[in-house]
Amino acid sequence: MSKISYELKQAIAEEGMKMFEQGLTVGTWGNLSARDPETGLIYIKPSGMPYPDIKAEDVVVMNSEFEVVEGHRKPSIEFNFHIAIMNARKDVNVVIHTHPVYSSVFGVLGEDLPGVSEDFVQIIGDKIINCEYALPGTPELAQHVVKGLGDRNAVMIPNHGTVVVGSDFPSAIKNIFVVEKTAQIYYMARSIGKPNLISEEDIKAMQDFARNHYGQGK
Repeated sequence: MSKISYELKQAIAEEGMKMFEQGLTVGTWGNLSARDPETGLIYIKPSGMPYPDIKAEDVVVMNSEFEVVEGHRKPSIEFNFHIAIMNARKDVNVVIHTHPVYSSVFGVLGEDLPGVSEDFVQIIGDKIINCEYALPGTPELAQHVVKGLGDRNAVMIPNHGTVVVGSDFPSAIKNIFVVEKTAQIYYMARSIGKPNLISEEDIKAMQDFARNHYGQGK
């Protein structure tokens, strides 16, 4: 068996607690996973455990075939879409499913969240959409989430929550806050007027800048 990473187990416990403390989910809901790029093993939150109670030894390790390879807990019921996303997207090593307020509003409405802020279009995509609905924990939901995500970095599950991805925990956490900030801005803007959207041409220009020129050493 491939070597198990204690560091990734600890990261799942710690990052889940941060998500809980920051109000991105409540109770035992929401879930997160991380893939070890070296072994391909996927580390995922245990099902139904309060975040403050989760320790590294509670984290479940699975493979790309949806099989548990290590751990004494049941994995999150949403392991299907976590693994399905990573199987479909080799650039994704972290998947975080939150139950936030503002993006969930648009999930309840069944509306897309369009590109109304520059940071959003640079790192998330031109918009995020609602995938087709299916019951939690089902293979059908996993298929819908993967299709709705596409090559973007977030997708909304109608009447449920939001799924955000990244290459690592810092990028995924950043994406969570950019999505939720943009949803709040769009919600507030619509309450007092008609929001202006960023043009497709400008979105492509900003995405190119973010990928190829933004930051040190580019």
